Amino acid sequence: MQAIKEKLNDMSAMRKAKAEAKEEEKAEKEMAKARVEVAREVRLAKEAEAAMDMHVNKAAEKIANEEKKHINESTDGTLDPYASSFTNNNNPSGGHPYGNHPGQMNNAGAGPNNHLL
Repeated sequence: MQAIKEKLNDMSAMRKAKAEAKEEEKAEKEMAKARVEVAREVRLAKEAEAAMDMHVNKAAEKIANEEKKHINESTDGTLDPYASSFTNNNNPSGGHPYGNHPGQMNNAGAGPNNHLL
């Protein structure tokens, strides 16, 4: 009878040890799974950051190209949109329209106006 009690106690202890080992293994698997998920999120974040940097660089290139276009379209190389629009040096009648004289500009970038009303 004593041998049976010892055997039952041993079996109970063995079951307890197996259960503890399974719990530890389960906890380790969950930790490993969490690490994999964190690593995946970090990878996705890095990819998104790289894509964002690429788009920012593309936008900067487009801005630079547009600025070059506007500089090349300008007659004197400036970005002032009023610099040549109100002084017309190519008037076929030889006179200056509205009293404008070549190169004469006011503070607003427009040529002088001699009309009183």
